[in-house]
Amino acid sequence: MASRSFVVFLAIALATPVLSGTLAQFRTVFGDIEVELYDQDKPITVGNFIRYVREGRYTNSIFHRATYPPQVLVIQGGGVWISNRSSGTNFGLFSVPVFSPITNEFQTGTQQSNVYGTIAMAKTSDPNSATSQFFFNLTNNSAALDNTNNSGGFAVFGRTIRGTNVLNKLNASHPQTGIFRANLGAGLPEVPLLSTFSPPLDAEEFVYVDVSLLAVQVVVAIGNGRAISWNSIAGLTNVVEYTIGFPPSWQPLVTTNGNGSRLTVVDPAADPKRFYRVRVDY
Repeated sequence: MASRSFVVFLAIALATPVLSGTLAQFRTVFGDIEVELYDQDKPITVGNFIRYVREGRYTNSIFHRATYPPQVLVIQGGGVWISNRSSGTNFGLFSVPVFSPITNEFQTGTQQSNVYGTIAMAKTSDPNSATSQFFFNLTNNSAALDNTNNSGGFAVFGRTIRGTNVLNKLNASHPQTGIFRANLGAGLPEVPLLSTFSPPLDAEEFVYVDVSLLAVQVVVAIGNGRAISWNSIAGLTNVVEYTIGFPPSWQPLVTTNGNGSRLTVVDPAADPKRFYRVRVDY
């Protein structure tokens, strides 16, 4: 497959921190899923999702619903979190605290289809009822979920750019790939687990999904230069570039191999007119 450059951040070097993020990482026991967010096309939906991540609402959360045909084929999260995650059978299940529902952006900007590998917001029959819950499409669900008679259509706000092998393992219609389903009652009839359900249930049997953002920051460094830091993407080339004008003429500042940790590079130039971007080559 041909390589593709994915621009993940653009910011002016101001004296105060500037934060942004258009790349989300979903970490699971099967590996990481990396998702490009459509922040230009679906600003309300992406902004809502980022708010939940930044305020820690998805901490210790799980995929709480797995469906398969004749329903649509999805894996759903963002609705349930676990207390005492490492305590064996002494755990609790709680609903993720939610913010106000958002406006459905299915027909806002470019209309994105619910095809394999995309991520969308879950909601009720009310088109404008999405809060914290999201789902990954594990097959082409466009016939059902792009239908505006079905809750106004389901707004896709991102797509998987790495980790489709992980999505395949989360397919509950093929439990031999990694997960099984259980009816735990209390509104949780389709919970994915790492093994067949046999009480008492251990907290580690749930399929956790830890969500983080690229979280780029630009601050004034010692000597009045600029320090650019970000959560690097492991195993890929991460490139920090700058421009001093528009239309931009991007110049390389630093090229490095990402290791999954937070990296920081310093531009010694004390030029307040410089804009920066971090580019990841996929």
